[in-house]
Amino acid sequence: MATTGRSGCPINLAIELFGDRWTLLILRDIVFSGRRHFRELLRGSEERITSSILADRLDRLVDAGVLTRSDDPTHKQKAVYSLTESGVDLVPVLATIGNWGATHRPADPERVGVARELAYELPATWSTRMESLRVDHRPAGSS
Repeated sequence: MATTGRSGCPINLAIELFGDRWTLLILRDIVFSGRRHFRELLRGSEERITSSILADRLDRLVDAGVLTRSDDPTHKQKAVYSLTESGVDLVPVLATIGNWGATHRPADPERVGVARELAYELPATWSTRMESLRVDHRPAGSS
């Protein structure tokens, strides 16, 4: 499979697609709020996304195979955005980001429910790596 980014690094490739706040917030609204129409995503955005940015990010997500766009059978001028299997696979990523934000940022206590609901025990490999980093990044002179 050919890479389309600056490098073949998996983190780089993901960041090139999801590395701006708007893309992740759009996915949040689709995954956790069930918004699937352009107007719902636009008007439901507490962060006040502009229509041009929303259109651009939806196109990117469709082009990347994270979403599909289809005609809404109830209205000729509306489209419905749906998660692909690739998009559904992002739920743990969004949950991890949400849990981090609920733990380490001044999140609204009334808004952390979904993040806490999707909390999970870290895999042993992650815990081992994190402990190694804690040791390696400990300030000099501390034990």
